[in-house]
Amino acid sequence: MSVEQPIDDRTSLEHEPELNKYFKAAIKTRASDLHLKVGQPPKLRLFGELKKTTGEVMSAKRIEELVFEILSPSQKKFFLEHGTLDFAYELDGEHRFRTNLFRQRGMISLAARRVNSSIPPFKELHLPPVMEKICEYRQGLILVVGPTGCGKTTTIASLINYINLTRSCHIVTIEDPIEYLFKDEKAIVSQREIGIDVKDFEEALTYLMRQDPDVVFVGEMRDARTVNAGMRAAETGHLVFGTLHSSNAAQAVHRLLDLFPQTERDLVRQTLSLAIRAIISQALLPCLIEGVDRIPAMEILLVNAASRKLIAEGREADLSSVIRGSQHEGMQDLTYNLCELVKNGSIDPKDAYKYAPNIEELKMALKGITTTSGGIL
Repeated sequence: MSVEQPIDDRTSLEHEPELNKYFKAAIKTRASDLHLKVGQPPKLRLFGELKKTTGEVMSAKRIEELVFEILSPSQKKFFLEHGTLDFAYELDGEHRFRTNLFRQRGMISLAARRVNSSIPPFKELHLPPVMEKICEYRQGLILVVGPTGCGKTTTIASLINYINLTRSCHIVTIEDPIEYLFKDEKAIVSQREIGIDVKDFEEALTYLMRQDPDVVFVGEMRDARTVNAGMRAAETGHLVFGTLHSSNAAQAVHRLLDLFPQTERDLVRQTLSLAIRAIISQALLPCLIEGVDRIPAMEILLVNAASRKLIAEGREADLSSVIRGSQHEGMQDLTYNLCELVKNGSIDPKDAYKYAPNIEELKMALKGITTTSGGIL
């Protein structure tokens, strides 16, 4: 069982904390992470690899001095009792780090992840034009699904920022942790971080509707309460974004229903069929284009009357046929997308086969052989 983190109640210091120079070094070098460990000089993660800095070798006393200076009394008490602490640390109102303190072999270590303030647009992420259409929805539930590390958070950040740039509205996010910082543009964006701005998801969701949101991001759909809150918000005229660990639209529906007791699933299924507007499934593949490390392969379901009926009747396994037959509407079949990425030289065929839902079908598609289920390949 997870231990509840203390709410951040730090007060401003009269002088600049010494630890800031290490955070500033991470900002200057564009490092993704900062590590402090006893017996080692500070290390920065650059391009995926930890690199030593020329800073002093850390002693136990020195790390304790550095980290305790920036903690509030309640945070220090929590850390001394539990041996770990999560908190956000901000410099100059612009740069933010998600920081974890932990004990190892009786000594304090620090690991800090730099939160991104630059949110890439659709084109830079190689996302399809239909993303703009999805952002034009005024209500409903939008799920972005895929395995850990597939870029779900980045895709949602790009979707939310597009709305931020184009629509006068109030966007509320509930995150654990915050991974991208939004700047108010045409919209106003209120970002609430669990353990810092609000105690937990339950409390954040309880008061969500009192904050007059138009667009909501509830983070991961991790339990029945979160799903219920998301569907309820979608039903009452809000556009709701959430993430889920699943490989495609059909599995996403199964995963959501599995969060509920068997006796409630029929009602939840009917509610979901009315609330859901789109399911975006993605995976990140190594890219052959110079200067691009990875590129997304995507399945996109835009919920129409046919797919809504399939979900309501428990026939979500047939959603793939709706996607294939509706690509002219902006939907996207994963096999078709993999085929296109191979043909335009973006990915290696070997990588495409690893992610293909049906290898033989992809092989036929690459040979230009159409399928009988919609003739889209």
